[in-house]
Amino acid sequence: MAAMKRRFAVSFLVLALMLGAAQTLAAQDLVINNVRVITGTGQVIESGSIVVTGGRIASVGAAAGAARGARVIDGRGMTAVPGFIDGHRHVIPGNAGEYFDTRAAAHMREFLEAGYTTLLEGGGAPPSGAQLRDMIDSGKIKGPRILTSGRADPGRFKTADAARAQVQALANAKIDYIKASISPQATAEEVEILRVVVEEGKKHNLQTMVHAVSPQAMLAAVKVGAQKLVHTPHFGWLSDADAKAVAAAGVEVLSCAGFGVPVFGVFNQNNVGTFRDGKPWPDAIIDGEGRGREAGYKAVNARTLFDNGVVYGYGTDTGYLPRHGLAHELRTLNLMFSPIDIIRVMGPNSAAFIDRQKDLGTLETGKLADIVLLGGNPLEGYWHLLDARVVIKGGDVVVDTRQGS
Repeated sequence: MAAMKRRFAVSFLVLALMLGAAQTLAAQDLVINNVRVITGTGQVIESGSIVVTGGRIASVGAAAGAARGARVIDGRGMTAVPGFIDGHRHVIPGNAGEYFDTRAAAHMREFLEAGYTTLLEGGGAPPSGAQLRDMIDSGKIKGPRILTSGRADPGRFKTADAARAQVQALANAKIDYIKASISPQATAEEVEILRVVVEEGKKHNLQTMVHAVSPQAMLAAVKVGAQKLVHTPHFGWLSDADAKAVAAAGVEVLSCAGFGVPVFGVFNQNNVGTFRDGKPWPDAIIDGEGRGREAGYKAVNARTLFDNGVVYGYGTDTGYLPRHGLAHELRTLNLMFSPIDIIRVMGPNSAAFIDRQKDLGTLETGKLADIVLLGGNPLEGYWHLLDARVVIKGGDVVVDTRQGS
């Protein structure tokens, strides 16, 4: 028995050393010099440096940085911004088994190449989301860190006990968030079941994020204690009072602003606009009021929320190619937000939505080193956010497309 215990202890020590070595190799010590730094806090350093040690940011400043043994990246002509976070992404398309067999590694690479370092899946099937998360966390494939969610839509349940049972099942599946959808009308029956879902979720330390696409549905979700909202409403105008109620409740909201805007060049090359799933625009907009009004509601309501103090983050609610989804959402946000506000929406506000503001969303000392080096200056136009040259996740350089790199 003693020999067995010694063998177990030695095996455990070897495994711990191997894991530690793997983490050390991934999280390199880095120095990025001569780079424009947009921290996400409102600060812009025109020519600065970022020092990364042990996967975290050790310093950010105007002086040249240094660290013994660190890899040095010359950021001349580039801009450093926080790693992109999508708080509402449909990650695994189609059949999960086929996805893992044929597509997962390349698909995750596409996200990294677009600049994404963190994704919150928008209500997928928990086993597949957790499987993808574990593949990335174990190093089997490279990809953004994955946060999972599972559905508990009030319309699916005939009784409160059925809703509670679903939440308990999601808790047992160890998801990160509950996703619940209610109709624009927010019927009394739906809202009461939503209350049950939210309250049961709290018992399991699970927050509920609600797909609420009308002002009526948004306020109903806030009233029953939902902690997050995944859509800017597109089924009517929000008033300042509505937005203030959301802000006072401390409820974060995601953009998904491109939802009602026609998509071009993704599902066809005929210059014909489609909805985000490739169906005709505007006829096929889900929960739409008609004639494409959703596009106008989204943009104006976005600014109303932001100006009234709501923590307004970034989410695409898309399932197509990462870079196309990024471009579509950014060009929509560009209608109502300044470049520096877009950085705030994509960075600290999105980190707050996923409850990771202590680690992510800004380039500050002590934060995880999730950094995107862009080929241009996004303060001159959002399109520079589409030009990720180097992507660093937790100190690991996961993408480097520079010539000669």
